[in-house]
Amino acid sequence: MTFVTNLQSQLWAIFDLGGPVVAILIALSIVSLAVILWKLWQFMALGVGHHRDITRAMTNWDHAQPEEAKHALIQSKNAMAAALVRGDDTTQKSRVEAGASAHLTRLEGGFRILDSIAQIAPLLGLFGTVLGMIDAFQALQDAGNSVDPSLLAGGIWVALLTTAAGLAVAMPTSLALTYFDSRVASERTLAETAIEARFSPLKPATAHAA
Repeated sequence: MTFVTNLQSQLWAIFDLGGPVVAILIALSIVSLAVILWKLWQFMALGVGHHRDITRAMTNWDHAQPEEAKHALIQSKNAMAAALVRGDDTTQKSRVEAGASAHLTRLEGGFRILDSIAQIAPLLGLFGTVLGMIDAFQALQDAGNSVDPSLLAGGIWVALLTTAAGLAVAMPTSLALTYFDSRVASERTLAETAIEARFSPLKPATAHAA
């Protein structure tokens, strides 16, 4: 209970210092962290990055060994292998492509949220800075001839706090999105290559010569 009380006190102090803009940025940071943790768990659960068995299946197809390729796909931890193992003839290519596309679309879930937070957070921080500067100069105007330089300095650093908070939310979110996007790009390349290897394999003689 003491921890919760202290946390609430700190949050109220931050709210009083930075205003509603900081409160919104805190909420966005919580959403961003939740999405990032969800994506890390999802990528691990779907076996993203486990390419060895799929690559082995591609080699089996090139050597006219469909049963060995199927066995390799069944052993794969990568969820995309389930799409590649469907069907037994070339007429199933569209089904396999649709399955791979659905898998990639699933991996891209949540990307728009992260992208929106990465773009909105700095703008919110700048907006809070502008509001803070307006308040600081209004305080100076109200002070009249008895202007205290510390009053302006204090108002400015409080105003800049929101910009710093916005950047603190946007930068790690952008880095995480770049990382996830690169992993999905790797999965997409593997899917395209694997589909071509399955339905347009190298001739056994060519594969043996290579």
